[in-house]
Amino acid sequence: MKIFVTGGAGYIGSVTTELLLDRGHEVVVFDSLERGHRKAVDERATFVQGDLRNPGDIQDAMASSKPDAVMHFAAFALVGESMEDPGIYFRNNVVGGLNLVDAMLANEVPRIVFSSTCATYGQPEVIPMHEDLPQVPQNPYGESKLQFEGILRWMRERKNLQSVFLRYFNAAGATEKFGEDHDPESHLIPLILFVALGRRDNIKIFGDDYETPDGTCIRDYIHIIDLAQAHILALEGTMQGAYNLGNGSGYSVREVIDTAREVTGHDIPAVTAPRRPGDPARLVAAAEKAHRELGWKPRYPDLKTIMEHAWAWHQKHPNGYEA
Repeated sequence: MKIFVTGGAGYIGSVTTELLLDRGHEVVVFDSLERGHRKAVDERATFVQGDLRNPGDIQDAMASSKPDAVMHFAAFALVGESMEDPGIYFRNNVVGGLNLVDAMLANEVPRIVFSSTCATYGQPEVIPMHEDLPQVPQNPYGESKLQFEGILRWMRERKNLQSVFLRYFNAAGATEKFGEDHDPESHLIPLILFVALGRRDNIKIFGDDYETPDGTCIRDYIHIIDLAQAHILALEGTMQGAYNLGNGSGYSVREVIDTAREVTGHDIPAVTAPRRPGDPARLVAAAEKAHRELGWKPRYPDLKTIMEHAWAWHQKHPNGYEA
């Protein structure tokens, strides 16, 4: 198939593009490069620079490429930033997404796989989190993703646009070619590895008095390859609707730091800081539905393997793609 990948110059989009090409698909990457990296686009893909907030950009790209399906990764994804400036999140993630849907309908593209988030659930009532939980997002980022899910539901009902939403928390790890490079970086694993690389003096632990085995927050981590594989399974199947992706148990902040010390051989000083407002003690997604209906079986569920792959990439790219 010919697959149109929005946000293909970003972290998850770049790896998914690589795996799509490895499976023999043809890929068109559409990215504004506002937060992505040109060097993160697989050289086998066709690259189109454009902005989803500009209807003309996406209409032209869709009309010229005539894809069989869309994978939609392009989004702003910083919770703190969304709280400070909600408007840019709704313009980019919702209005931009609607422009994408309009272009798909105008060019008769029948299917979209949407990279959503477990942030649509907000403070979960049940751990691990299943797909039937109430969706009550606690920040504009999660709200913007939920609103676009709603748009896709109505387009499925009224316009027969097939759609799958994949909800997950933390992508981590790397392939040999592509890894994680955000500015600013907010994710725990790369921040820890920056300490090992000498780019930071220490890693902060925000709260060590939670009701967890070691007192620190527990979070879900999924290898980027496994995450990309889930998107490809959703693309190549006929299922529709929402699927959570998770490892089923999660890892604490201290476990992640200790694993990084083991993998890197560096001390990695940790400093305890006050809790951040709104941080739940545990966030883990249940993935039984994805296992059952998508046939998704993670190849790299082990945190050490995730860390080893991330560390190998960061050692080769100590300053990211822009070195």
